Amino acid sequence: MMEISAKLSNAPLSAQKARLVGDQIRGLPVEKALNTLKFSTKKAATIIVKVLESAIANAEHNESADVDELFVSTVFVNEGSTLKRVRARAKGRANHILKRTCHITVKVSEVE
Repeated sequence: MMEISAKLSNAPLSAQKARLVGDQIRGLPVEKALNTLKFSTKKAATIIVKVLESAIANAEHNESADVDELFVSTVFVNEGSTLKRVRARAKGRANHILKRTCHITVKVSEVE
């Protein structure tokens, strides 16, 4: 069974939020997965759509796979680097702002 993947590094959202969306499409046929993502209100959904479409294109172009036979075999989201920022507060104090990033990997494979 061949798995074709697409990866996005340093996506500008936390891994925790992206995992919620990734869990929804794991194991679905690609057409149903795209449909689920298109109607999701989450920010992660628009980002994962692009990664999924890239994986589908990779399968079609590099492996000449049939798009109708593809399904999302694995989706995983790893934590990326965190940008540390400082926000000024009253009386000379400061709050730390952590701008988190994540790495999203989507793999599709053909139904056997």
